[in-house]
Amino acid sequence: MGTTTFSGPVRTGTIKFTTGTTLGTDVANIGEVVLSQSQAITQAGPAADGVFTTSIVIPAGSTITSIQLYVGAVWSTTTTLGIGNTVSATAYTSATGVAGGTLGIISATAGADSTRVGNWYNVGTTDVKIVVTSGSTGTGTGWLVVNYIQHGTYNA
Repeated sequence: MGTTTFSGPVRTGTIKFTTGTTLGTDVANIGEVVLSQSQAITQAGPAADGVFTTSIVIPAGSTITSIQLYVGAVWSTTTTLGIGNTVSATAYTSATGVAGGTLGIISATAGADSTRVGNWYNVGTTDVKIVVTSGSTGTGTGWLVVNYIQHGTYNA
């Protein structure tokens, strides 16, 4: 099975422009495509400080729609972690906002923080690289999945 690479954003639907008022016939139904990147991560990370810099890069202006941590082995010592980027380790969650001490699929949230909500809605004017901060060494392992909508009409 091959892969295809192209430049986005990607929009899909059957009616591009609204020309009337009848749904399914002449009202635009074009939407943005949700994209996804993932990477296996460890609690200890490659750095001694417990920071795991992923290879996940989200394009400038994108909207993050969800972040999940698929915990395969629970985080030990410190059972929480934070998700951010190389500019701000707490750009998307608090430093202890994700429960890595729980086996399963854990959804990250911005919490009640308007700056983080804004960071999810628009990652900024440059591409961002995702980091995970555990704050300690440990035996936790998992897969980080970041879903996003590439910049286009969605948050223009």
